[in-house]
Amino acid sequence: MALLLNGMGVSRGIAIGPVFILHRNQPEIIERSVDKKSVSAEVRRFKSAHSKARKQLEKVKRDIPNDSPDDISAFIETHLLMLDDAMLSATPIELIKQLRCNAEWAIKQQRDAIVKVFESMDDPYIATRSDDVNHVFGRVLQALANQSIDEHHNWKGQIVVADDLTPADTIHMQNDGVAGFVTEMGGPLSHTAILARSLNIPAIVGLGDARRYLNTGENLVVDGSSGMALAEPDDFLIEHFQKRQRDIKRVARDLVKLTDAKSRARSGERITLLANIEIEDDLKLLRKVNAAGVGLYRTEFLYMGRTDVPDEDEHFRTYMKVVRALRGAPLTIRTVDFGSDKEVETVSTGPLAHNPAMGLRGIRLCLSDPSLFVPQLRAILRASAKGPIKIMFPMLTTVTELLQAIELLETTKDSLRSKNIAFDEKIPIGGMIEVPAAAISAAHFAEHLNFLSIGTNDLIQYTLAIDRIDDQVNYLYDPLNPGVLSLIKNVIDAGSKKKIPVTMCGEMAGNSEYTRLLLGLGLREFSMPPNSILEIKKVLRSTNIRSVRRRALGFLQYSDKEKQSAMLERLNA
Repeated sequence: MALLLNGMGVSRGIAIGPVFILHRNQPEIIERSVDKKSVSAEVRRFKSAHSKARKQLEKVKRDIPNDSPDDISAFIETHLLMLDDAMLSATPIELIKQLRCNAEWAIKQQRDAIVKVFESMDDPYIATRSDDVNHVFGRVLQALANQSIDEHHNWKGQIVVADDLTPADTIHMQNDGVAGFVTEMGGPLSHTAILARSLNIPAIVGLGDARRYLNTGENLVVDGSSGMALAEPDDFLIEHFQKRQRDIKRVARDLVKLTDAKSRARSGERITLLANIEIEDDLKLLRKVNAAGVGLYRTEFLYMGRTDVPDEDEHFRTYMKVVRALRGAPLTIRTVDFGSDKEVETVSTGPLAHNPAMGLRGIRLCLSDPSLFVPQLRAILRASAKGPIKIMFPMLTTVTELLQAIELLETTKDSLRSKNIAFDEKIPIGGMIEVPAAAISAAHFAEHLNFLSIGTNDLIQYTLAIDRIDDQVNYLYDPLNPGVLSLIKNVIDAGSKKKIPVTMCGEMAGNSEYTRLLLGLGLREFSMPPNSILEIKKVLRSTNIRSVRRRALGFLQYSDKEKQSAMLERLNA
């Protein structure tokens, strides 16, 4: 009898193959006291393990095939940078000396402190970077225990089932031609999920206890769209999923043909498709799909994995790389958005707010600490002299906050003028509308801004009072909730009335299931991960906006999920 399991689908496609269960023996960490005479020996143990871990990563980097997606190299490079950072190369040594403890315990204390900070961050992408922290620290712990984290098996044609996977594992997968994988841990923005999408490997994450229910060698079907895993399917089911495999590959080939097609609805309206980016390598994906520009450039990565803050010149150099790569396409830079009051001072120490998601973050943090904010403003303004840049303030709650931010921006402009430093005098200013109060009063914000951007990730979870990465309540996360849709419509209407653009840059914008609904509500600018652009383009090019407008407004009237699902299915038919 077939066994059905459900997790979170993160990389589309169907995989069919035998299961390979990957077990890794995690070294047990026990606190052990070290006498004063043995401290230096324990420090040498740590340094030796740290050096061994670095050599392992360097070998992994050398083994990356030339035709690998840039994401793989980027993650390995990130792990190397984390390994070399003082938070891992120096702080554990200080802890060994201060606590007179074994190296394993010092590493655990430091790892737990850093993971706690990352997981407190409200930005889901950055919160899931705790996975990278665990992998890097785990690599040093494995080296201390004289174990190898990169043990390689032949996975050709198989479906790997593991607790989690490392970037090195993904290189082996690419080389071996793995069919798919399932992990017990992880989320849609974890490194595992990102790499799966880059490699086009069907994948499911967050399927807890998968290794308990599955056995090596048994047949498994993985649906990377729905998150369904089906063990021991009969011949009829295998034939069904093989047909779906062929259909998916055909659709993927057809999407590539749309790369140079115009982003216009079937009814003639021009729709702008922009990309969300985080790191420089994202730009290569952006060019492959011919995006119109960048609608959201997250800048938090500049602050991560360090105990100091980037200065103006570091900001400027980073932004200029992006400006040059875009070759005249517009770039929207979101000023830094952190989730607690100590994350910029250091990522390893300092008390956390009781609820960082609703604490001193975003524009609140920047206004409370101009020494953090002004260098970034100066760098953005300087870069604006070299290419079309927009500046966007996150986490706006009141118009007073916005006016204070604008005043600080104007003061920064005056400072640059006094030194004859060029910048775009008319640089467009926008605001992230992600707090329900801001969405309700969007018309007031529109009076002072050149554009609005709807951040649906936070807007939805704040409106519904749930944490979308909390497994106990994330079932309530519902973009179709009429309260959420009413707020989205209110922001779009506020922009339309003031004749300023409204963009959506949350995950909802990159989900083709909602494209027609959003077009019907009046949205004309979408910003999304680059790999979603062609699929969204396909949907909008087949959409008559006038015919979907009335049906889209109907979603505001109903809260019954079954009725909404039926309505959405008819809208997308």
